[in-house]
Order: sequence, then structure tokens, then C-alpha cells
Amino acid sequence: MLQPAGLQDVAAPLRLLPAEHREPHEDGLADRVEVFELAHPHRDLFVDRVLLLRHAGSVLVFLWIVFSITTVVRMIPVETIIGAARDLAVAGRWDRAATLLDAAIAAVPEDDAARGNAARLALAAADVAVDAGWFTGGGDEGARLSKVDEYGLDPAQRWDLEFAWLRYEYRQHLGRPDRNVRHQGERLAETAPDERRRGWAHHYLGLITDNLFDERADAPAHYEAALARSGGDDLLRREALRHLGDHDHEAGEHDLALSRWREATEAGARAGAVPGTLSQQLLLAVLARDAGDEAGAAALAAEVARWANAIGAARTAAQATAFLAGVDPTQPPPSPEDS
Repeated sequence: MLQPAGLQDVAAPLRLLPAEHREPHEDGLADRVEVFELAHPHRDLFVDRVLLLRHAGSVLVFLWIVFSITTVVRMIPVETIIGAARDLAVAGRWDRAATLLDAAIAAVPEDDAARGNAARLALAAADVAVDAGWFTGGGDEGARLSKVDEYGLDPAQRWDLEFAWLRYEYRQHLGRPDRNVRHQGERLAETAPDERRRGWAHHYLGLITDNLFDERADAPAHYEAALARSGGDDLLRREALRHLGDHDHEAGEHDLALSRWREATEAGARAGAVPGTLSQQLLLAVLARDAGDEAGAAALAAEVARWANAIGAARTAAQATAFLAGVDPTQPPPSPEDS
């Protein structure tokens, strides 16, 4: 509920107004409305404004509303805050997304009734950290995941938390087979509360099959399962098409790879995925090089590197720079033993 501030600080600012604005007038109600912005010494307060109304028989009618940031945050539905933060993260504004969520978490009352909201916000912040870690090379995602209160989540949200852990563990084990990670992905595919989530679990099973176990022939079936469940989720559609196109490219089906990668680029852009769209553009540079257009490939990769550096997507920038030096980004990452 909105809590107006007290009136103890009003008198001094109003004394600064011209005398004629403080005198009663024998005229109609609200024949004149003056709006005055008042500075407030406390930076954690929102000062709305003062409305001065002159009315017969009244010396002054005024309205001064001050709301704390905490109160304003509580006015906004949690899902709206989480949605805004996700949009920021997808656009590569990971720090701003984390700041928004952390501010919302701090504003949640410490009581049992608000436990679910705090847990959902913390889960969203952990998701943002996992996204940021993938593009920037790492951060505090492990610590954030560990702090999520799973008992404040409903069953579908607990699935989301386990899936966030899978995404994190996958990146930690790139190039190194790990059966526990695979089993975790299989269990999430079996227990997904809806088909969209099942599609995401299959997508990561494809990644695990491809990049942890190097079982290339078995991975496309998982990407096809993800694509079939991607209706209404452009990010999932982008990911599935991106990796199916990689297998097309490896098989020499360059026209099919181009078609999938173009569609993946469009889906990513439609979802607002700035860093994801940049990484997808790099794959289009790969096809330009394959077609003999080295100048076009280099020009596109140089732009990807420049944009990726500008938004802090260090991994994408490094891949684009390596591409300019002749490295194929479609090759699987080396294992630690090979480095």
C-alpha cells in the first residue's frame, strides 16, 4: 500500500513561493494549478510534486506525495520485474539486469509470505549470471545459484533452478565427458513440466552429446526435438537451428546450413538477443569464407568483433578475432588435455 510521507518538511519550501500564491482567492475551484518540483535531501525517496490549488475559503490546498523506492518496487508485479530483467540480459545488459533484480530482492520483506517472491527473484538473478558467464567468460553464477531458496519455489520453478545448474555445469565441463551432467540432462527431459522446457532440456542434451562426449552422430536428434518444441520461444528456435546448421555445414550441406543459420539469426534478432545474434553472424561469415568470399567474411567478422567488444561479450569477440586469424569457430572446443 502506498505510504505518503509526513508534512513536517512542507512549510519551509512553501515559504519560498510568492505571497500571492499563499493567499485565498474568491474564485472558482481549482481555477489555477501550480506545479512545483521540490528537491528532497534523501536520495532513496521519490518526490512526486506539489499541487497548489486556490479556492474560496481555503488558504492553500496542497498535495505532496513521497514514495520510497521500496514502496515503488512493491507496486510492480514480480513477474514484470523478472521479465524486464530477462529482456535486459538477452540484450547483453547483464549488469543492469542484475542491478534491477538485486534492488527488487532487497525490497522484499523478510517474512514467510514474501518467501516465494524472494526465491523467484534470486532464481532470475542466477539465470542472468549464467547467461553473462557464457558470453563474458565467467562471474558469480555459481554463488548465485547456491543462494537460491529452492523451498520458496513451486515445482516448475524448482525445475528451472535445476536447469540453470545444468547450464552452468555444462560450461564447466566443456571438452570433458561427464556422465553426471548427461544424467542430469536426461532427468530434466523426463521431468519437464511442459513441452517448451522439455525442448530446452533436449537442446542441452544435444550440446552435451556434441561437446562433452563428441558423439556427433547422436546430437541432431536432440536438436530436432528442441526445434519441434520451440513454438513461441524464439531463443530456443535460434539455438536449435544454429546447431542443426552446424551439422549441415559439417556434412557439406552448405545451402541447408545457410538457410538454417539465416533463420536462426532472424529468430535471435526477433527475441532481442544482441550477443546471440552477433555470434550467429559469425557463422554466416564462416559460410562466406567457404564460398570463397574472404573479403566479405573478414568484413563481417571484424564487425562482430567490434560490436562484441563494445557490449562486453568477450568470448564472442575472441572467436571473431580468432576467425580473422584463420580459426574455424565451428570446430569443437579443445579439451584441457589438448591445451
